[in-house]
Amino acid sequence: MKALYTILLLIVSNVFMTFAWYGHLKMQQMKLISSWPLYLVILFSWGIALAEYSCQIPANRIGFVGNGGPFTLMQLKVMQEVITLIIFTVFTTVFFKGEALHWNHLAAFLCLIMAVYFVFMK
Repeated sequence: MKALYTILLLIVSNVFMTFAWYGHLKMQQMKLISSWPLYLVILFSWGIALAEYSCQIPANRIGFVGNGGPFTLMQLKVMQEVITLIIFTVFTTVFFKGEALHWNHLAAFLCLIMAVYFVFMK
């Protein structure tokens, strides 16, 4: 169950992270925050990032082998990166209609999936 909780928390964490890092760009396109000064956009993103950290830290604590979890630090990091790219890809294709997936993006994702395989290989 610790593995499942870790992965679910990483997914939720990365949804918040993606919105904190890139959501303001969409909000600017929608003219919701286009007049905000940069420092307000940063504070707004930090507020979202607080939710991200509230999931990321427990995910790492629960999942880390040193705390009785099933994953090494390297495994946690590689999983987090792959989850980040999956969430980012969905976010980009749904919210930014001008962005498209190309063959080279898929090739890069395949390399990351191979990285997960290799990091879990005994």
